[in-house]
Amino acid sequence: MFKFADIGLEVDIVVLGIALLVVILFIMSIVILSKCSSLKRRYEAFMADADGKSLEDAFGKKFENMEYINGKLTEIDSHLKEIDLDLLKTYQKVGIVKYDAFKEIGGTLSFVLTLLTKDNDGFIMNSMHSNSEGCYTYIKEVKSGEVFVALSEEEIQSLEMAKKCE
Repeated sequence: MFKFADIGLEVDIVVLGIALLVVILFIMSIVILSKCSSLKRRYEAFMADADGKSLEDAFGKKFENMEYINGKLTEIDSHLKEIDLDLLKTYQKVGIVKYDAFKEIGGTLSFVLTLLTKDNDGFIMNSMHSNSEGCYTYIKEVKSGEVFVALSEEEIQSLEMAKKCE
């Protein structure tokens, strides 16, 4: 027969060790049971009022909604691209200079207005006002920021002002 004394162990220590091991295993089983019950509650909450078919339907509806949203995003992206192309054609840059065209005869009612697209295409409008002779208005075309006719000092200022706008 086997005796603990033969290997240098006392029976009391062996019994205490086994009792400690049983207590540790008991605590571990309580922790595992609590985690299982927590997991079971979460599972039941997830599956509440749902059999497998209705859960499948819920997932199907979510995927349909995602496909609908993706379609809408594609549509919105296409509209944004159209808007971006349209914006290239609109006047986005402005330069205006007021001045006295006839040196103290007409006051500072004369002005030069420059309107340019993002690509610096547009026009320069010069409106010269005189108290005695009325108002004269001239338009000069701008292509890629360049004008191919002579410009007055005020027209150059207005053009440069518009080009600096971003």
